[in-house]
Amino acid sequence: MRRFVIGSARNLIHRSHQNSQFQRPLLSSSYRLLSSSPSADPSSSSSSTMAPPVALNNINPKVLECEYAVRGEIVTLAQKLQEEITAKPESHPFEEILYCNIGNPHSLGQQPITFFREVLALCDHPAILDKSETQGLFSADSIERAWHILDQIPGRATGAYSHSQGVKGLRDAIAAGIEARDGFAADPNDIFLTDGASPAVHMMMQLLIRSEKDGILCPIPQYPLYSASIALHGGSLVPYYLDEATGWGLEVSELKKQLETARSKGITVRALVVINPGNPTGQLLAEENQKAIVEFCKQEGLVLLADEVYQENVYVPEKKFHSFKKVSRSMGYGEKDISLVSFQSVSKGYHGECGKRGGYMEVTGFGADVREQIYKVASVNLCSNISGQILASLVMSPPKVGDESYESYSAERDGILSSLARRAKTLEDAFNKLEGVTCNKAEGAMYLFPRIDLPEKAIKATEAAKKAPDAYYCQRLLTATGIVFVPGSGFGQVPGTWHFRCTILPQEEKIPAVVSRLTDFHKSFMDEFRG
Repeated sequence: MRRFVIGSARNLIHRSHQNSQFQRPLLSSSYRLLSSSPSADPSSSSSSTMAPPVALNNINPKVLECEYAVRGEIVTLAQKLQEEITAKPESHPFEEILYCNIGNPHSLGQQPITFFREVLALCDHPAILDKSETQGLFSADSIERAWHILDQIPGRATGAYSHSQGVKGLRDAIAAGIEARDGFAADPNDIFLTDGASPAVHMMMQLLIRSEKDGILCPIPQYPLYSASIALHGGSLVPYYLDEATGWGLEVSELKKQLETARSKGITVRALVVINPGNPTGQLLAEENQKAIVEFCKQEGLVLLADEVYQENVYVPEKKFHSFKKVSRSMGYGEKDISLVSFQSVSKGYHGECGKRGGYMEVTGFGADVREQIYKVASVNLCSNISGQILASLVMSPPKVGDESYESYSAERDGILSSLARRAKTLEDAFNKLEGVTCNKAEGAMYLFPRIDLPEKAIKATEAAKKAPDAYYCQRLLTATGIVFVPGSGFGQVPGTWHFRCTILPQEEKIPAVVSRLTDFHKSFMDEFRG
């Protein structure tokens, strides 16, 4: 192949020299047409007066429009404060920054699942599989799983490209896991492995959005990935409001109202985004509610985009996670009845492997011709990373009863989830004790989204500071305590209400410090602006 390319290049150069007598006048003519002055001397213009080739006024306006609050202004300030503390520990009234802004478990001390990391290590360094010492360092089932996975990968090389949808054997394992979870068949050819769930969301927005006249129904509050992705791809976000008074309920009547409003404005609504369990709101949908949502999408001809990355994070015994795939199939709806895309990630759950960038989407109810286009878009990125692919297969097919690692795996998983449930309850109780703050129960996910009613004097102060009230509160909280919350305005909220998002991820022994610092700050803040 290389000789062919070099030979072709030589032939092209040879032909160029042969035809140069014809080409030069053309090039010269083109230059005269494009040049503002035939005799211009490039050295005569001063580089200091030239405008930069890339500036805010000439970049893609869609980039300017998109925002991503969880890594926004508050986090930038937190990183600056962290640098100051590192350089001069006594520079602030706190010793460390407590990042409660983003769902990044391992950065806050959560330990990885041993079985998952053992399999990853063995797959990445297969030379040790045959060494006698390995038997004493790794569990027998992690060794067996690593061999099985490597046998599925061409060349047994995790550093090689895979099929653009992901390694077929890993998709087989994920499909088997989906089938075990739902009780309905899953096809590995419906699965596209991606670098986390985010690229899968972008891929679907790229597929569905043709212009600003195409709309996507999104919950408010929402995870800013959706608003950012819709903006980047030039579509319109059609908001539907979750009902805070009923624990962030999703009412189909609200969906119908917003759909009709959008259509009256000439917007073609293409899809409905549902985040279950909710981010940032932490609610878990009831199965009957899900059935009504499926029926709505079927009747209105909408693609259902089901963000289910927190499916393992359920903290209330009276509720259970049900996938939209399971719900739709239990209603008797198959491939020809509803278009459904389900997203899953290795970054959340009890595993929290954010940096490994693993995830997938299961695409059902699309014609073969459209599937070819989705595959084409996936092929542009060649493939997702192999470590993330392996982790996605492990998340959906963990150790089973009887496996050597099952007891330790179960203990690690249950320990993490029960601790998250306790942290969520502690923070929920603390928020509800603060003056002017109300907080719904966290039924799932990794966040709380309290509402804060600020005194009128504080609202006027925020206007003078040219900040949204919740952003002003979060900035003051950060500079006084080192706690990083994300203002609710970054997620969307009912106009005239203010919130902030707090993760439940700081390690359990640090939660009392979060509560203590927050309580003291809040009392001082309210006293400052009282009356």
